[in-house]
Amino acid sequence: MDKSTLLEWYRQMVLIRRFEQKSAELYQLGKIGGFLHLYIGQEAIAVGSIAARQAGDHVITAYRDHGHALAVGSETKYVMAEMLGKSTGVSQGKGGSMHLADVSRNFWGGHAVVGAHLSLAAGLGLSEQYKGTDNAVLCYFGDGATNIGYFHESLNLSGVWDLPVLWICENNQYGMGTAVDRASAVSAIMQKATAYGMDGKQVDGMNVFKVYEAVGEALQAIRDGKGPQFLEMITYRYEGHSMGDPLRYRTKDEVEKWREDDAIGILERHILENKVAGKDALDAIDKAVEQELETAVQFAEESPLPAAAELFTDIYVDL
Repeated sequence: MDKSTLLEWYRQMVLIRRFEQKSAELYQLGKIGGFLHLYIGQEAIAVGSIAARQAGDHVITAYRDHGHALAVGSETKYVMAEMLGKSTGVSQGKGGSMHLADVSRNFWGGHAVVGAHLSLAAGLGLSEQYKGTDNAVLCYFGDGATNIGYFHESLNLSGVWDLPVLWICENNQYGMGTAVDRASAVSAIMQKATAYGMDGKQVDGMNVFKVYEAVGEALQAIRDGKGPQFLEMITYRYEGHSMGDPLRYRTKDEVEKWREDDAIGILERHILENKVAGKDALDAIDKAVEQELETAVQFAEESPLPAAAELFTDIYVDL
């Protein structure tokens, strides 16, 4: 992997983490409303997987979606404005935290209903198949969504019709406050894919290199006509399910154990130990990210709220 790519991955992962930390601050100040689900700890998945896609591929995810929006290249200031519900937001202030979308980058959101977007991913895949392209769909969801009917219906249909969908389960060990082994008959989520004719694979979701490699191979398999693919990314969310989560279901020791294999730390060590770049270069990236976020927050706070008339727009598609 060349130097520029590695430093860009580092920049994106740091940006996502700092963006989430700043979002938490703004939420506590009452500047972000509704619910807020942070992606801290899982950055390697969005960055590594989206780096492996081709230009025409689609991305769709659940409500823990800020990292994916930034990874597809949505501008930080517009994503932050959306978080604050401003008209300059990437979804004109109508999506908020859980419904971010940037159609110009084939990013279809951000969906709050657990598992519901999997059926939309199947539809996106059907569209590409119908048009005869070699584009694929990257669909992200949590371990909890694999217990929902949408999951089984969508995977089954994709298997029956050989839809070009890469199903990516971000297994962060808990569905809200319930551990995987207390909610699922099988703890290895990848085993569920076999029922629909897919050979599931587990991937170290804390390692951006392994994520990139696994997703690249899966997407190539799809383009080679081998049908839909399934990856289970083993990862961990450092923060609660949402901002209101008291985290009484896990210990501090457990969290610290996972932090020892921190996604950003793994990439940083690789860069330094292999002399890709020095600490000064990484510090400069960190500083630039902080400045980018300061600018984004200022832009968001100074942007206007949507006009009342906007309640009646974007309801129907103009044909």
